[in-house]
Amino acid sequence: MYVVATPIGNLGDISLRALETLRGVDLVACEDTRHARQLLDHHGIKVPTLALHQHNENQAAEKLVRLLGEGRRVALVSDAGTPGVSDPGARAVAAVRAAGFRVIPLPGPSAAIAALSAAGLADPRFLFVGFLPARVGARRTAIQELAGVDAALVFYEAPHRVVETVAELVALLEPQRTLVIARELTKLFEQIVSMPLAQAPAWLAADANHQRGEFVLVVSAPPPREGMDAETERVLAVLLAELPVKQAAKLAAEITGQPKNALYARALELKARPL
Repeated sequence: MYVVATPIGNLGDISLRALETLRGVDLVACEDTRHARQLLDHHGIKVPTLALHQHNENQAAEKLVRLLGEGRRVALVSDAGTPGVSDPGARAVAAVRAAGFRVIPLPGPSAAIAALSAAGLADPRFLFVGFLPARVGARRTAIQELAGVDAALVFYEAPHRVVETVAELVALLEPQRTLVIARELTKLFEQIVSMPLAQAPAWLAADANHQRGEFVLVVSAPPPREGMDAETERVLAVLLAELPVKQAAKLAAEITGQPKNALYARALELKARPL
């Protein structure tokens, strides 16, 4: 089975190898058959398609395994970018590999990598987060857990949630961190802007067009933390011995007056230490 990356917007971004592979397979498993058909028709490829999405992936994977067992050649694509990366496909790949068939990746377009390449951030590491939880409480918790990660953070976001997500990032991360907003990558209205995180809500509000399209948000790594004093460390350690990380950090912040995010990040480090 071939895992084929497809364009995230501009149809010209498909590779020659991807086109050769799609023309040579017996079936294309895809997230949305109508969407895939547009790409295939654009390049004159007359190959049957099979829907494989988040709601039927297990059943579709079983069919792919049967077809591969019959000697058929299969390609797996998503609506845009690379299957299995914030898109369906991972469970199908696992099933095919478990059945003993070879999985061959064809690299290509990725919104995360495209955004990073144009972000201009000097951070040597990045963490791909993908989509944050839709529910407010879960989203806040996820951001808090990421606050102390020493790497640039890469998020995907939909237009109807981008304002809320950016507001949460501003509320929970250091305001001096840089935010790169990349929207509609490779498409007609592509826009990539960089600004201090604290300025992002005003930028989104300044023009309704700023809130349209598919988004990649890249947040620079946190600024270097100053070492905590011995008393703060002691208080945090005592609380961690009795309480979960989040609660210990919150109480330590109330007791010491230190920033909760910094205490939370330090608490995660202490918890990770081997006994």
